[in-house]
Amino acid sequence: MDLLAMRAYTQGVASARRLDVSIGDLLVGRTGLRISDPRRTSIDVHAHLRELIISGVLPPGTELKQAELARVFAVSRTPLREAFRMLQEEGLISAEPNQRSRVAGFDPEELELLYAGRVTLECLGVRLTAGRLTREEDRSAGAALREMDRAHRAGDEAGWSVAHHRFHRLLISRCGSAVLRTTASYSEQSDRYVRAYQHTHADAFVERHREHTAVLEAVRDGLPQRAVELMAHHLSGTALRVMADFAPGRPASAVLAAVELVTGKGDAGKDDAESGGTQ
Repeated sequence: MDLLAMRAYTQGVASARRLDVSIGDLLVGRTGLRISDPRRTSIDVHAHLRELIISGVLPPGTELKQAELARVFAVSRTPLREAFRMLQEEGLISAEPNQRSRVAGFDPEELELLYAGRVTLECLGVRLTAGRLTREEDRSAGAALREMDRAHRAGDEAGWSVAHHRFHRLLISRCGSAVLRTTASYSEQSDRYVRAYQHTHADAFVERHREHTAVLEAVRDGLPQRAVELMAHHLSGTALRVMADFAPGRPASAVLAAVELVTGKGDAGKDDAESGGTQ
């Protein structure tokens, strides 16, 4: 994705050329939908459409016609309607009454508030988890880090995201199921922005990998305050860098307020905003 394409993404506008083609044309050469179990058809359709949106295959503004998708995916409209409902709840598609659904555009306010929430809740999570990982959780976190590295080297964005979500979940595993569900939702909703950013800043992986490793070491060593500060720096730095690309000049007041709330320090991550990186 080049800089012009990035700007189109940030404004939620796809080029006329892409919007004029059919869904089938956009999906040429892509791995098709795989139904793991007929009883899970709506879940599989949702996951497949979600990946197509997050990866940018279906760009913002793309019209989603249920009849066309049913034909392309070889499914009935019933699971598609349920998948659309889930995607709308995630903010990935928009649908007005009596109008066709479209892939939603970029919303800088949404991104800012998602990361402000993540900073607050995930910093609470690492504070509660520091020094309390089980041996199995410790091994799993290390395995997730290695899988993220493998996926990055292989260009496997979807695999990287799965391992990344698992890694962050393990770091905050002692914060309770309700908080885990909320942070998972926030992380998944921020995926599309981070993925688009990664396309133009692939060289930033090494530094972000070091940040992930440092947070894990602080949690392993039972250093809650250090874990909080590292996590706040990691997440706020990501938010500021992504916003600098997608919404240049827009203040990230909510993110900085969240950092100050959890660390007692202001402007964490601000100096790092120019260095590039991903969550």
